[in-house]
Amino acid sequence: MAIRGVSKVVIGVRDQQRAKRFWTEMLGFTVAIDEPYDDKGNRWIEVTAPDGQTTLVLSTDPQDAFRAPASDDLPTANFFFYADDIERTYEELSAKGVEFPAKPVQQPWGWWSMFLDSEGNRFALQQR
Repeated sequence: MAIRGVSKVVIGVRDQQRAKRFWTEMLGFTVAIDEPYDDKGNRWIEVTAPDGQTTLVLSTDPQDAFRAPASDDLPTANFFFYADDIERTYEELSAKGVEFPAKPVQQPWGWWSMFLDSEGNRFALQQR
C-alpha cells in the first residue's frame, strides 16, 4: 500500500476565530470540523479548500512555533496554494482586503504571488 497524498496541513494561528473567518469568508474555504478539544478553550478547527482536496487545521499557536523563519520576500509556509487564474484571483482577493506582499509575477517556474492570512502567515500562490 502506497502513500496516496497529503491529508491535512497544520497552520499555526494566534486567534482561531479570526483565522476561521479569514479562511472561510475571504478565501471561500468551508468549515469541516469545529469542536472543543481541551479545557483551555482551544478548538479543533478544520477548513476545506474550494476544490475539496486540501484540509487545513487552524491550530492554536500563540508563540508562532509552527511558523518557519523566512525573509520578508519568502513565504513562511512550506507549501503552495494554487489558482487557475492568478491575476484574477489576486484582483478578487485584494478587493476583499487580502494583503499581497508579492503581486503576481511570472518566474521561470511559472506565475506566482504571495499573500498574508489574518495571523501574519505568508503563503505562496501559484497558477496551475
